Amino acid sequence: MAFRWRDVVSKRLLSRLAWRRKRKRHVKAVLDAITADILSCRMDHLAITGDLTNFSTPEEFEAARTWLGGLGDPTQITVSPGNHDALVGRDASPDFQPLRSWLGDRGDVGFPYLRIRGPVAILNLSSAGPTRAHLAQGTLGTDQVDRAEAMLRETGEAGLYRVVLLHHPLSAGVVASRKALTDAGAIRAALRRAGAELVLHGHAHEALLSVVTGPHLDIPVMGVPSASTPAGLPHDQAARWNELEILRNGPAFQTRVTAREITANLEVVTTGQFILG
Repeated sequence: MAFRWRDVVSKRLLSRLAWRRKRKRHVKAVLDAITADILSCRMDHLAITGDLTNFSTPEEFEAARTWLGGLGDPTQITVSPGNHDALVGRDASPDFQPLRSWLGDRGDVGFPYLRIRGPVAILNLSSAGPTRAHLAQGTLGTDQVDRAEAMLRETGEAGLYRVVLLHHPLSAGVVASRKALTDAGAIRAALRRAGAELVLHGHAHEALLSVVTGPHLDIPVMGVPSASTPAGLPHDQAARWNELEILRNGPAFQTRVTAREITANLEVVTTGQFILG
């Protein structure tokens, strides 16, 4: 769907009205507790699947850069932008330059970015772009899907564990059509042909686990709630993050997932453990 610049004012205004209604769902103390818990675990790499800002203003991007800087070296953190990071497009350039150090490695030319970290290939896609008022859809585009498939084939042939990052969920029916990935079918088809070991997304604000079809085995698709939502709200899941431990299983891999969730008294506790693969 075409984007019209005259939608800019109404889009940002609607987002601000929504923020006033939903601001109790996002609490800085919760984000601080989740952040401290992540740092205490000394992760090898951190994946963040979008919406670091709400209105995509320059001030918000500067605050996001400051927060990201406190998490560690940008080479150890990968950010896949969310639809709020491209709310109207005027302040966020199409290639998300304010977040450039956290998108991919130096010398990369644009999405999809590919980062190789030991036996892991991190394929960073961007589904974020400005949309008309009342819409929160995402689109990857043919070029990005085609390049992603080629990268997945190459890294798969190299025997790497392939993690795909994007903001919008690609499993069918996870979010309403006005919030969905418009070309989810195209990226699912690419995954069916080329394969991957794991897909991580945001956007739905829920702890989700689904699968999409791969060339040999189903591919797990995981999402988490917002990292700033307090426990105890009637219609919102509490902030959570997942610690992933990637293990060799002969020529293949297993993924040990530990779910960490905020409590009402701002403690972060383990709420579950399971193995994928």
